[in-house]
Amino acid sequence: MGDILIIVFGILVVLNVPLGIGMGLASLAALAITQKVPVFVVAQRMFTGLDSFSLLAIPLFMIAGRLMERGGISKRLIGLATNMVGSVTGGLALVAVLACMFFAAISGSAPATVVAIGAVMVPAMIKAGYDKDFAVGLMAAAGTIGVIIPPSIPFVTYGIAMNASIGKLFMAGVVPGILLGLSLMAVCFVIAKKRGYKGTVRPTLATFLASLKDSIWGLAMPMIILGGIYGGVFTPTEAAAVACVYSLLIGFFVYRELNFKEMVTSFSEAGVTSAMVMLIISTATAMGWIMTTEQIPVKVATAISAVAQDADMLLLLVNVILLITGCLMELNAAIIILGPIFLPLVTLMEVDLIHFGVIMVVNMTIGLLTPPLGVNLFVAGSLQKDVGFKQILRASFPFLVILIIDLLLITYLPSLSLAMVKLLS
Repeated sequence: MGDILIIVFGILVVLNVPLGIGMGLASLAALAITQKVPVFVVAQRMFTGLDSFSLLAIPLFMIAGRLMERGGISKRLIGLATNMVGSVTGGLALVAVLACMFFAAISGSAPATVVAIGAVMVPAMIKAGYDKDFAVGLMAAAGTIGVIIPPSIPFVTYGIAMNASIGKLFMAGVVPGILLGLSLMAVCFVIAKKRGYKGTVRPTLATFLASLKDSIWGLAMPMIILGGIYGGVFTPTEAAAVACVYSLLIGFFVYRELNFKEMVTSFSEAGVTSAMVMLIISTATAMGWIMTTEQIPVKVATAISAVAQDADMLLLLVNVILLITGCLMELNAAIIILGPIFLPLVTLMEVDLIHFGVIMVVNMTIGLLTPPLGVNLFVAGSLQKDVGFKQILRASFPFLVILIIDLLLITYLPSLSLAMVKLLS
């Protein structure tokens, strides 16, 4: 049954069948052909995969992110970032990355970060004389920060799949997210020096303070979320609901840029995106159950343990496997399917489960920047139609290299992920 599952799924991937549908069809085919288990078990497992209170955090955070975007938060964060780093060489590029870091603390989604910040920054960079391919490639890379800095939807998925604390995962993502952002900014600065990209006009103290005051409501949201979770006021799922209410209040009554029509649109967009993610999670759960029944995780774990003699070698092999997987599979599905496979090995080698969660999510995030899947590449490409895919890929390559270097630092320096967790424990 396991062989049939993998063969059918591989064929469907090659045929470019949507991932959620492909995993469901592969699971049905495996059960129907072998007739070991009734096919209705697939539906049962799909329902079981979604029968979790914690999963409510995914659509709620998506709604909050959309409301904050349409409520005027993104442009105010860009204004603050401009006043902070805009005057430096390559200022607009640095602004784009810093604004993505700010917005990541609101949205929890990489594609949403690319669109919200890129829709403003790509035209601005091109108008200022930046190369079009650089502007688009930068946004594809900077958007990856959207799922590292909390709140993060993949961290919610990992926490559920691996029975790990979502609150601790959120805190563990703070320093790695900042590391990724600063690294991308360093690459931007070097490229800007070589190409002669100038900074913007140096801001005054008054304009900086004005932009800080204007954006303070948006910056307060992640502090409310993380403070509430670690203060024991609410759970991560309840925090997502609080974020939705907060977004509505700020958009309607503080910035006054959100109206009923925009609210309905935000709910609709978040609903469509959430449905796609939930379909992937549900079918990945069914597929994962079949793989577990066929003892595929045990076989894979045995094969890896025969090569990996210590934790360092294990993590190196895991990184290679996940980087390849990230090129081919949606990150939430990969987390649900591969997480339980690696769990026995991680436990055996005494790798911290929270640290491993950060490693796994960063790996799969890099997959957003690598073809053939490369979601961020396509989303960023939609911002500037006259830039070809190969141009975007070439422009994003220096950023891809620095992200892989960051991954190795995060892998072999656990304190980068666990310092905040230990500090607040």
